Amino acid sequence: MKKEEIVSTVCSTHCGGLCLLKVHVSDGAITRIETDDGKEPQLRACLKGRAMRQRVYAPDRLKYPLRKTGDRGEGKFERISWDEALDAVASEMKRVKETYGPAAILLRGGGGNLSFIHGGSTPMARLLSLFGGYTTAWGSNSWEGATFASAATLGTIHVENSREDLLNSRIIILWGCDPAITVHGTNTLWYLSQAREKGVKIVSIDPRFTDGAAILADRWIPIRPTTDAAMLIAMAFVLVKENLQDQAFLDRYTVGFDRFKAYLLGEEDGIPKTPSWAEAITGAPANEIETLAREYATLRPAALIAGISAGRTRMGEQYHRAAITLAAMTGNIGLSGGNAGGRSLGNQYPFHPYPFKLGPFMEVPPNPVDQAAPDRNIILRNYTKWRSMASVHSSKLADAILRGKAGGYPADYKFFYVVNSNPVNQLPNPGKWQKALKNLNFMVVQEQFMTATARYADIVLPTSTYFERNDLIAGGSPPFYGYLKKVIEPLGESRSQLDIATGLAARLGLSHFNDKTDEAWVKEMVKGSEVPDYDTFRDEAVYQVELAEPFIPFKKQIEDPEHHPFPTPSGKIEIYSGQLATINDPLLPAIPKYIDLSRANGRSGMEKFPIQMVNRKVKHRAHSQLETLPWLRELGEDHLEISTADAKTRGIESGDRVKVFNDQGSVVLTAKATERIMPGVVCMAQGAWYAPDENGFDRGGCASILLPEEHSPCGAFVTSGFSVEIEKVGG
Repeated sequence: MKKEEIVSTVCSTHCGGLCLLKVHVSDGAITRIETDDGKEPQLRACLKGRAMRQRVYAPDRLKYPLRKTGDRGEGKFERISWDEALDAVASEMKRVKETYGPAAILLRGGGGNLSFIHGGSTPMARLLSLFGGYTTAWGSNSWEGATFASAATLGTIHVENSREDLLNSRIIILWGCDPAITVHGTNTLWYLSQAREKGVKIVSIDPRFTDGAAILADRWIPIRPTTDAAMLIAMAFVLVKENLQDQAFLDRYTVGFDRFKAYLLGEEDGIPKTPSWAEAITGAPANEIETLAREYATLRPAALIAGISAGRTRMGEQYHRAAITLAAMTGNIGLSGGNAGGRSLGNQYPFHPYPFKLGPFMEVPPNPVDQAAPDRNIILRNYTKWRSMASVHSSKLADAILRGKAGGYPADYKFFYVVNSNPVNQLPNPGKWQKALKNLNFMVVQEQFMTATARYADIVLPTSTYFERNDLIAGGSPPFYGYLKKVIEPLGESRSQLDIATGLAARLGLSHFNDKTDEAWVKEMVKGSEVPDYDTFRDEAVYQVELAEPFIPFKKQIEDPEHHPFPTPSGKIEIYSGQLATINDPLLPAIPKYIDLSRANGRSGMEKFPIQMVNRKVKHRAHSQLETLPWLRELGEDHLEISTADAKTRGIESGDRVKVFNDQGSVVLTAKATERIMPGVVCMAQGAWYAPDENGFDRGGCASILLPEEHSPCGAFVTSGFSVEIEKVGG
């Protein structure tokens, strides 16, 4: 019997955390997985990381290249060799480029396993840029409203105090986030739990009484989806009327407060933004709004954690801009124990604010297709990520493939390459995706499982897990560098994303594409970092960066504004944004506003579909990943959360099968009547696998069936606040 080896590596499952895993390996196979048991703060894995052995050895895992044998979407494939697969892909890439131009090649990347080398779409983006260009999608599913608002108001997306600084707060407002389920950085829940034990007041603002609210919050204030900006603006009104704003801070560090104040008082539109005004919109009692406003202004320092979920609405950027403005009005920016109220995300680099240092990345050259197109009109000076008009918004990808130039899109899309993503399941309207993908000339999917998207591929290329390749990541609370170390050999014939792209490059004549293994890339990046010893780092998998004190964004700007201006055009916090004023779009106003589109132009059809839908994360999935793992399925089945009041009026009881529907589609699943969600709102879990029956009703619980194919003015997804109806069904 061979001796068991324990190999340290880092989990990166796109759940919002980065955690240490101790993988037990015997005779080349994983036998069990433990996590961090060292000194605090530990990087302890959640259930998803500890279940990775089941993912690696899942019986339905893809291990060999596959070629479609039936009609697209039937899911009929035959096994082929890697040479056959890569030859076919390269041949089609050449043909489509020569026949239709490079813009006809559409690339869709996603999170998958977040990391520097194999995460996202980096290898394929580099390959396609060198090949002559491609069309990409713009607009992040997760955080577009938050990052745009942060960049417009503060000049950067790195706006969060480090999580350990929550222990210095006197009040913490969890707005639209559930840290008990969604991992907002590995140790977020741990620090919040310590803050509660310390006596810090915690308030939860959410349509649902979440698990996080149950275990952390002193009180819960329910709020209707899409109305968060109205409540924040009413809180700002209270501060002005009671003279609780930090006027000295506003005078020194901000521009445009007078314009915002005029809006609050109704001087602009004749409507004072009082708590009573907000109560009619939000459902939150006026007295609760007043109390919270006073607490936030007087219990300094105060941390407003503006969860990104509330920004995934038709006007999501206004919620985030209002949150930042409220933080500025109370002087909680650049302050220990405070928080800027901007983008609150997980802890993966490059979204984390810590100043990590790294050696050279695999460079992604400029995309010639993007370079040839004009810029969008919403480009900000410090946020140019999605600048090209050649790209298509992610929510409209299916429509773009289906209609192309005839539908007003920049090109006709013939070749679709999907890596680390499951768009049929995760983007709006899977029914339209079914039609659109049948119009393609060719489709390639890199995957580990036969997802709803992979079923439509002409070629499926099996990818390795992060236990079967080398990679690097950085982030965390506390900050650290993480080595995603190869623990076992890849199962079957699965290959890494870098190896697949390198194999294609050779067939496309791109000899200068890559000259390193993934381990060599890691070593090069580590050389330029703060890690003192590569070999020790490789063995331990984690190198923690020691900070003398918690990281406080904008501390220098507050302490010395003359020498350290904010990275905005004015050098100050821009409550009034000249950049947004120049865009001249009434739906992107220069100051934060509540803009109600819920009934405008028949967009939501509230009379026909009177219930608002929100999505939630669950413990047993990371988006659509891990869906089939038995250990995680034991954590609970997906269901529709509906208030007892709404259930009673529809004759629904817990356990009944119900149909959730709107004009876009229908989903059938089990209802759970509960007092933990406010009337007028229902909730479905995000990421369940699309499984339509013979009538076209989805019986897998896929919430994307119901998502609108639209986005906010800045490009934020709409996964919250759209309209549905519910009825009881048999069977």
